[in-house]
Amino acid sequence: MPEASGSIPVPHLDSPVSLVPGIGPARVRLLERLGIRTIGDLLLDPPRRHEDRRSFSLVRELQVGQTTAVLGRIVAAGTKKFRQGSRSVFEFVLDDGTARLHCRWWNLPHMERQFAVGEEWVVHGKVRSLKPRTMDHPETERLGTASESEDRSAAPDPEEPRLHVGRIVPIYRLTEGLGQRGRRWIAWVALQRFGQLLVEPEPDLMSKAVRDDGTRWPSRAQAVADIHFPTNETAANTARERLAMDEFIALQLEIQRRRKNLELKAKALPCGGDNRLMRPFLASLGFRPTDAQARVLREIRSDMGGTVPMRRLLQGDVGAGKTLVAAGAALMALESGFHVAVMAPTEILAVQLEQVFARWFVPLGVEVSLITGSHKPAGPGSLFTDTPTLTVGTHALIESGFTPDRLGLVVIDEQHRFGVSQRERLLRKGRYPHLLVMTATPIPRTLGLTLYGDLDVSILDSKPTGRSRIRTHLRTPDSLPRIWSFVRKELEAGHRAYVVYPRVTDTGDDDAKSVEASLPVIAKALAPHAVGRLHGRVSAEEKHRTMEAFRSGKIEVLVATSLIEVGVDVPEATVMVIENASQFGLAQLHQLRGRIGRGGFESHCILVSGETRPEGRQRLEVLAGTDNGFDLAEADLRLRGPGELTGEAQSGLPDLRFGDLVRDGRLVLSARNLVRGHLSGSAKPDWPFSGDGLRSRESQ
Repeated sequence: MPEASGSIPVPHLDSPVSLVPGIGPARVRLLERLGIRTIGDLLLDPPRRHEDRRSFSLVRELQVGQTTAVLGRIVAAGTKKFRQGSRSVFEFVLDDGTARLHCRWWNLPHMERQFAVGEEWVVHGKVRSLKPRTMDHPETERLGTASESEDRSAAPDPEEPRLHVGRIVPIYRLTEGLGQRGRRWIAWVALQRFGQLLVEPEPDLMSKAVRDDGTRWPSRAQAVADIHFPTNETAANTARERLAMDEFIALQLEIQRRRKNLELKAKALPCGGDNRLMRPFLASLGFRPTDAQARVLREIRSDMGGTVPMRRLLQGDVGAGKTLVAAGAALMALESGFHVAVMAPTEILAVQLEQVFARWFVPLGVEVSLITGSHKPAGPGSLFTDTPTLTVGTHALIESGFTPDRLGLVVIDEQHRFGVSQRERLLRKGRYPHLLVMTATPIPRTLGLTLYGDLDVSILDSKPTGRSRIRTHLRTPDSLPRIWSFVRKELEAGHRAYVVYPRVTDTGDDDAKSVEASLPVIAKALAPHAVGRLHGRVSAEEKHRTMEAFRSGKIEVLVATSLIEVGVDVPEATVMVIENASQFGLAQLHQLRGRIGRGGFESHCILVSGETRPEGRQRLEVLAGTDNGFDLAEADLRLRGPGELTGEAQSGLPDLRFGDLVRDGRLVLSARNLVRGHLSGSAKPDWPFSGDGLRSRESQ
């Protein structure tokens, strides 16, 4: 709201941080480096952690390396200057009645003015030595003079609250020129002067919410005060959770309003189909779909024949048969007279999908086309006629040249490889087409509610028959000669092998091996068997030739990067060797492992790693111990965080200050339920969300 001419501006959360007393131009610049520009930024910039400095250690019991607080009286102080005056050390000696502690500050002679003999101080720091007992550059807090300390009723100066010791102390992120003491003081002053600006967000859903123990949540203002300067650990934890709830509620409001708006304004295209293509397609397969596939196809048919455009996420572990489900959904739209677009993250996967769909659909009289960066349509109008067409492509589908008149269904394979904005751009090619997004990277419950909260979810929880067992082995680099011997035996039996590296070429920055440097070594170790290479820097034409040669058996060993982690289907491949396995995330390793075991032969995934860190070794042992992708996804979330599961390209991850997607699953669910009740006007929403967001309506 604009201020009247000549009036004093009324501070608000968006006011500049310079309004906080004690923050001049220099500190404004320092805080700006931390992204803190307004009063709201400052109040809502939480500590990285807290230190409990409420208890004091006796000086005589200190140990080297111990970080602790000591309470005592200064009995000596002074500054020593070294030759030529280039260096100095200020030191005072603190006596607590049991022994003496030397506190030193190097090259800070002005410190002498802050301390005096006879004053009582608390110091907090790390013990550097015991002869004499010494701390360098400890944090300090003055309690009073010697005469004051004799009268225990005397209180510290109210203008100098105890912020640094004798309490649970906040530890903030910093920048050069701004220390912890200064940063704490800024937070304290801002809370005292502007804490009342922290009102409940609209809509206020928290005032009616209760915690797990049945108690009310603290107010937003109280939570912010407690996150900075808590009186105990419980207050700090409750404050963080309260502020995390605010973030999760705001996120769920955005997600669920988007879904609600879709249902209110969008009329679904009639894409339920009539089975004239579906029946001959299923009959031509030579096998029956699994119960899980049949269940999901029924859910999709219900969606595509309903009144609201389908927005469904299909999750399935590696090899669960998602492509067949996508084919069934596509046939429903094609039967109904609409075009279908299928977007894949890589050209290799797009080409493979186009070949699979062509093999299935062309005998049914359905046209299948391909659009990638290197494969463009022949010309305007060559793609779309009155006959419904299925088009497979990469992100090239997003470009303006792809303009179908009647787009009924969009299928996005490996959704985590695309940003949310890319998904929306493709959807805008049509008029509210149905959407099916698929992923073979199982999504933990918390991430599912956060990233895909506006989607109904189907899960393929069983695999088709004919999938062979995959045994996973963890080996060290000194086992490579025996590993190559085993690979040769598999090749001699007519099978094929992948060898995967984290790099295309050596960078010299670490010990990670690369495809290009290792290719001649592997060719020699596995001679006379034919070895090929595949990575992102080879041309599209070479990628196509290499994959065709590998499928046909002209190439028996494919040395590659993680480019092959999705969609590559060669049933004869029974061995995968992954060198520098610790360079990959669990979800990515599981995807890579899924490239083998696709025929009727027992298969082997060999993880080669010299990892010595316990946490790194633990990740690989988890992978070797289970082939359940959902268990691995939960483990990956705990060990590596959400970024590993979504990838750098995923723009859907929220920017959270207080929430933690690893440990806050119950808070996310609570926020979701609060928002659903609010938007529906009742405890039970009146629109078709799928249960808890992880199970479809029919599968519950």
